[in-house]
Amino acid sequence: MLNIANPDDHIVIIVSGAFGNRFKQIAETYYSNVHVFEVTWGKSVNVDQFIDYIKSLNVKITAVFSQFCETSTGVLHPIHKLGKSLKTYDKDIFFVVDGVSCIGAVEVDLVKDNIDVLVSGSQKAIMLPPGLAFVAYNDRAKQRFNEVTTPRFYLDLNKYIDSANNHSTPFTPNVALFRGVNAYVDLVKHEGFNHVIERHYLIRDALRAALTALNLKLLVDDDDVASPTVTAFIPNTKDELSLIKNQLKSRFNITIAGGQGHLKGKILRIGHMGKISPFDILSVVSALELIFTEARKTNYIGTGISKFMEVIHHES
Repeated sequence: MLNIANPDDHIVIIVSGAFGNRFKQIAETYYSNVHVFEVTWGKSVNVDQFIDYIKSLNVKITAVFSQFCETSTGVLHPIHKLGKSLKTYDKDIFFVVDGVSCIGAVEVDLVKDNIDVLVSGSQKAIMLPPGLAFVAYNDRAKQRFNEVTTPRFYLDLNKYIDSANNHSTPFTPNVALFRGVNAYVDLVKHEGFNHVIERHYLIRDALRAALTALNLKLLVDDDDVASPTVTAFIPNTKDELSLIKNQLKSRFNITIAGGQGHLKGKILRIGHMGKISPFDILSVVSALELIFTEARKTNYIGTGISKFMEVIHHES
């Protein structure tokens, strides 16, 4: 952000969850002209409505910031359509995308998707501990890095670019994670990147079918914009939410995440990114079946698993 916008520039943040809200908080720390486009949590951005919104601002917009996958809700934004529509409206707008929780599990192309800067991290689908950030940028963005006057030091991308040209880094690197990235690349090459993407979407579809069969409501109700890396669902009661999370951990050694922001205590999230197989997620589904059979006094044994395997068989 500090490498793209000057202090007096107008920037737009798409907020559809906790991490969009974090973008907003970062922006408001450094900039006075921050415009926020709010999207209902669990919904994907409506591109036409968004373009109408930035038109209504009637100011020169320097940059638009959006998540690719909003991790807190498990929704994907239509990045390709969004990038194309932005550049059609104003080709000078910089489109900056946070791909932390989906890069490595989705198709993305900076040129075709009209993305100027794409950022990601090591700790999600790339399967490593946190500690590395990845930044992809085009030539236009690189030129912008040199023009921006916003003060920055450790996150001055020019330092990293200059050092990379000399096969080095400006500060002490996490060498262990660099080696981890090499191992990740080897795994992807062995499996084939297209298959990696297909596997993530297959598990997404199967898990959504299984959760629905277990009478759980999905937070993202549109299959087309559901994330292939994380699925959020709504337990029937607060007591059921606590029961699910606690028993998965204590009885089955399975950890899933809760909600964030105003969804805290209302949803649970299952991550299925990285080197995850259908059989890994089957263990979660079977554990849920047992928990619900005991708690709801209704036999759910096989209910979720059969739907899960039905999707696996149909889509494989």
